[in-house]
Amino acid sequence: MMYPVRMVRLALLAVAAFFVLLTPAAAHSLEEVDQELRDKERYFQPVDSEAHGFTLQDADGRVIGLEALRGKVVVLNFVYTNCPDVCPLHAERIAEIQKMINETPMKEMVEFVTITTDPRHDAGPVLHDYGKAHGLDPHNWIFLTSAPDKPEDSTRKIAEAYGLKFTEGDGGMQMHGIVTHVIDQDGRLRARFHGLKFEPVSLVVFVNALTNRTQKPHPHPEPGFWEKLKGSLPW
Repeated sequence: MMYPVRMVRLALLAVAAFFVLLTPAAAHSLEEVDQELRDKERYFQPVDSEAHGFTLQDADGRVIGLEALRGKVVVLNFVYTNCPDVCPLHAERIAEIQKMINETPMKEMVEFVTITTDPRHDAGPVLHDYGKAHGLDPHNWIFLTSAPDKPEDSTRKIAEAYGLKFTEGDGGMQMHGIVTHVIDQDGRLRARFHGLKFEPVSLVVFVNALTNRTQKPHPHPEPGFWEKLKGSLPW
C-alpha cells in the first residue's frame, strides 16, 4: 500500500521526537539547539525575556492564567475563529506539532495554548468546536478567551505584548501575522517561530531541549540515532 509523502514524513518525525526524548544523555544543550536552528531554520527567532502574563477563561468558563502553567513548556499562538485563511492553517500546524509531541513522554510536560483575538464572538461552544474541527487534543490544549466583562480588545492587547498586532478591518476581519511562541517552565519566552513555513520538527527539538533542561554543552563523539534519522528526512 502506498502512503502519502506527508503521512510518511509525519510518522518519521514522530519517531524521531520519541527517540530524542528517550535518550536524554545524548540530548543537545539549549545553546546547541539555538545555534543549530539559527543556522538551519530561517523562521526561528531565539528570545530570552519574561513572558507577558495573562488571566483568561476557557470554553467552560474556568479561569486559567499563565502562572498556573508554571512547570510546563507552553506553546502559545493567537487566532480568531472567523479567520478565513491563515488561522485555520495555523491551527492545523499546531495540531501537527502536538501530535508529534504527544507520541512521546513530553505529552505530560507541554501545554498548547491558543488565545482568541475576537472574544466577543469566540466563547463556549465556538471554542470547543474549533479544537475538534482542527484535530487538537484537549488533553494538553486549551483555547482561551476573555471574560464577558472585559474590553473586547483585551486579548488583542495581550497579542501586542507578545509582539503580534491584530488590526480590525471591515466585516469583522483582522489583519495580522502568524507567530508560534515557546515559553519555558519558568515563564520565560524563549523562542518565536514565524509564519507557517518552519519545519515542525525544529519546534519539537527546541521544546525537547527545554523539557530536558539541557543547558550545558557537551561533546558528541559520534552521530547518534537522532542525527542519523534527521539526515534521512525529506527536507
